Amino acid sequence: MKNKPILMAVLGLLLVASNQVTAQAKPIAIAIHGGAGTIDKSRFSKDQEMAYRAKLEEAVEAGYAVLSAGGESLDAITSAINILENSEFFNAGKGAVYTYEGQHELDASIMDGRERQAGAVAGVKHIKNPIDLARKVMTDSVHVMLSGEGAEQFAKQQGFTFVDNSYFDTPHRFEALQKAKQKLDAAQKQDKSYQAAHHVLPDEFKMGTVGAVALDKQGNLAAGTSTGGMTAKRFGRIGDSPVIGAGTFADNRSCAVSATGHGEYFIRYSVASDICARVQYQSQSIFEAGNDVIHNVLAPIGGTGGVIIVDSKGNISMPFNTKGMYRASKSNVQPTYVGIFKKD
Repeated sequence: MKNKPILMAVLGLLLVASNQVTAQAKPIAIAIHGGAGTIDKSRFSKDQEMAYRAKLEEAVEAGYAVLSAGGESLDAITSAINILENSEFFNAGKGAVYTYEGQHELDASIMDGRERQAGAVAGVKHIKNPIDLARKVMTDSVHVMLSGEGAEQFAKQQGFTFVDNSYFDTPHRFEALQKAKQKLDAAQKQDKSYQAAHHVLPDEFKMGTVGAVALDKQGNLAAGTSTGGMTAKRFGRIGDSPVIGAGTFADNRSCAVSATGHGEYFIRYSVASDICARVQYQSQSIFEAGNDVIHNVLAPIGGTGGVIIVDSKGNISMPFNTKGMYRASKSNVQPTYVGIFKKD
C-alpha cells in the first residue's frame, strides 16, 4: 500500500500525457483559392509568379495560425479571405473586376458547418471586405442573403465603414473591361443578341473568385467565398459565389467547399452542396466527389472552374478543369503547399 500514492501519481501523469497527445492529434486544416481559369505560365514574369505565390502563402498561413492557436474555422477562413480581398491580384475586394457600366459590384457568402448557419451579400458597392458583411448577415440578421442597397443599409446599422466605389479601381481590371466591351460591341454590331454576344467572351472574362475552407480543433468546418463577379457583367448579374449550395457549402457531417469558375454552371448544378451530398450519402471521399463533379459533371457541358474541399478528418482536395487555379493549403499533417498551374 505504500506504493499506492506513487502509482496514482504515475497514472495521473499518464492520463494527462494521453489527453495532450489526443489534443495534438485532432486534425486542423485549411485550403484557399484565388480563382481558376486560363492561367498560363507564359504570361507570368518570374517576379509576378513569386508575388502571387507569396500572397497565397501569406493568406493560408494567416488562416492556419488561427487554427493552430485553437481558434475557430470561421475566424480562420475570414482572416485568409480578407488578405485575398485586400490584394489587387485577385477578383475580390480591391482587385474586383468592372461591370459593363464601369462600376464594381461585389458578392460574398460564408457558412458554418455546425448547424448550416449561413450569410451572404450580393451586389454591394461600398464594402471593403464583403466576406465580413456576409458573416454579419449570418450572425446578426434573421436572413441568409441581402443584396444591393438593402445589404448596405444593414451594413450601416452594423457600423461598417464604407469606401468609395473607386477604391476598387485597378488599371489591369480596367484594361480587361475595355477588351471585353470591344468584343461584346463588335459581336452586337453583327446583329447578335446580348446572349450570343456574351458567348464570344473567353472564359477568362467570366471567372475569378477567392475562397477558403477550414477544419478547426473542435471539429467544426466552415467555408467562405468572395468575388467581384464577371467582367462587363450587366443587369445586376449575380453568380454562384453568394449562393449557398452553389459556390459555398459546409456541413460537419460531410465537408466544406468553396467554388470558383463560370458561376451559371455552378448554380445550375448546385456544385458545392452536390459534392458534400456525395460524401455524406454515397460515402465517397472528397477526392472522388470533387473529381467526379468537376471533371465528369461540369466539364462535358462546358462548366469550367474548380473547388477546394476539406472534410471532417482534415483531408484536403483541390480539383479543377482549367489551365490553372490559384490555391494553397496546410494542415497539421501536411506542410504548406502553394500552386498556380496544373503541374504545380
